[in-house]
Amino acid sequence: MQTLEITGTKSKSVSGKWLAFALCFVSYTFSGTVSTLMSVFLPVAIPELNGGPVSESAMGEIGAYINALYLYGWMCGGLFFGVVSDRIGRVKSLTLVTALYGIFTCLVTIVPNLYALIAFRFFAGMGVGGVLLISTVYISEIWDDKTRAVMLGILAVCFPVGIVTTGSLNLIFSDWRNAFGIGIIPVLTAVIIFIFAPESAKWRDLKDAGKKPRQLLSGENRRNLISGSVIFGSVLISLWGIFSWLPTWVQTLIPAGENGQKERGLIMILLGAGGILGGVFSGVLLNRFGKKKTLTAVFTGCLIMCCILFLTNDTFSNIVYLETAVLSFCFGISQGALSSYIPELFPVQVRGTATGFCFNIGRFFTATAVFFIGSLVSVLGGFGNALLVFTFPFVIALLFTARSK
Repeated sequence: MQTLEITGTKSKSVSGKWLAFALCFVSYTFSGTVSTLMSVFLPVAIPELNGGPVSESAMGEIGAYINALYLYGWMCGGLFFGVVSDRIGRVKSLTLVTALYGIFTCLVTIVPNLYALIAFRFFAGMGVGGVLLISTVYISEIWDDKTRAVMLGILAVCFPVGIVTTGSLNLIFSDWRNAFGIGIIPVLTAVIIFIFAPESAKWRDLKDAGKKPRQLLSGENRRNLISGSVIFGSVLISLWGIFSWLPTWVQTLIPAGENGQKERGLIMILLGAGGILGGVFSGVLLNRFGKKKTLTAVFTGCLIMCCILFLTNDTFSNIVYLETAVLSFCFGISQGALSSYIPELFPVQVRGTATGFCFNIGRFFTATAVFFIGSLVSVLGGFGNALLVFTFPFVIALLFTARSK
């Protein structure tokens, strides 16, 4: 009888883990969708909310505020909700952040003006920033050591899966407002998380523990903290600048009078699909060549592909699809490799704190840089030239990678 009771408890624990992972999978995936959904609809949403047609430079300036405030929200959420999760638990905090980005995504369906849109995107960004942090911490605490890395790797691929979903929504919905109704899914997911997801036993055991020793700014850690922040921040500046504006750039290549809905949607699907394949393939490259060689090669590849894409295309053709696919594949490898590289720069005692700092300070740099896209469009004469500028942070990432361990 006792054996049956132990077996039943173990079975319940295993099923609880898989339910928790499935819920994190859904929340993480739709965070990718919500993060890129606005980018694909900017060319139609901004004119409608502005009350009439806007110039290319005005499109750039308005879109810059929308995208940058979203990233600032993401950064704030990543910093703030990490503290919240340590205080109230992983399940309650994951419920909160999933509901937060879902609700403010749904509100976009009735958004009355550009100011409200910017505010809604900021709070949605806060929720997404919290989801990406808390879901990773949660799964790492409830999963066993043997398969933890595999499950976290699968979880990381969810974000580009969400980007593919964005491209699909663009093809399905002709009215951009209706597409944001997708936010109801994370809202329902939040309810299920709150009711059924098991709390982390490690959090329950350690919630009353004291603070960690202040080793974060010791000599070696300080150097790696600077290096990790600059590398991750540089890559994010390039990645988000290009991801956020690539559909709008594609629209400028299409003849006047054509809406470009199909082309923009397929571009987003390629960005997501390439990211998925690159993220999965990154593990093979890391095992074969090591982290430093892999990062050096992939940053070089990103730089070359950006130059080819933005310097050789004045009109839209199928070659844009191919070049975008290769570029997104390189992006995917870089994100997968950095997810492994950055944490290993630090000892276990400060790894979580230091990694969170690198990731979120990088998002601050990114949001600030995205503000300048509107000015660059005006000064440089188009989105292609402006996006080309956003490829040069890869050079900075290359230099700091060469100097790091």
